[in-house]
Amino acid sequence: MMEIKQSSSSLTLVKPGNDLRKEAAQVSIALSPGHTGVPGSRKTCVNDTNGDGKEFIVKKLLCAAGLSLALAVSAGAQAADKIAVVNVSSIFQQLPQRATVAKQLENEFKGRASELQNQERDLQTKMQRLQRDGSTMKASERSRMEKDIMAQREAFSTKAQAFEQDNRRRQSEERNKILSRIQDAVKKVADDEGYDVVIDANAVAYASNSKDITADVLKQVK
Repeated sequence: MMEIKQSSSSLTLVKPGNDLRKEAAQVSIALSPGHTGVPGSRKTCVNDTNGDGKEFIVKKLLCAAGLSLALAVSAGAQAADKIAVVNVSSIFQQLPQRATVAKQLENEFKGRASELQNQERDLQTKMQRLQRDGSTMKASERSRMEKDIMAQREAFSTKAQAFEQDNRRRQSEERNKILSRIQDAVKKVADDEGYDVVIDANAVAYASNSKDITADVLKQVK
């Protein structure tokens, strides 16, 4: 059996009795956080494509392009007898859980997204009116409207930033859950089939005589 030692940032696979006890392969997950913006001046994660303020899309949810499982292989690990490769990105793309998570997050943030869209439209309407009628308004009326717009913009900005942060945090939480399942499946297959080192196919340029265990890992995750 393969002994598993885990720290907060890496996972070490060590096979007892093997010369790799102190020079084991270090597994680290490098995720490029899915950028999620908000309506307004930022890149938005809220798309209102039909203009009714109802459609909500969380962009780049669980962005698979940012997913990679990087292995730092030591000199001793390179000499291991059994090496396998796995395409983590391909596994991630094929998981049915991705659609479930996307729908879950859509429902979770739909109300807040609609509220931000409504506030943004109201703010734009006021700004257009000020630009159109400002020159004919009384000085006091124009000043009052300008202050109102400024206050509304600050409130919108605060809510939009909170939305972005919460959305990004939840995406990261759900992404990490899926990654954890993939990690567990990789370890299970490696242990069952006796592999000393498992390398992500996207992390190396060439791997000679290495068994591709992607299909086996995918079966474990599903």
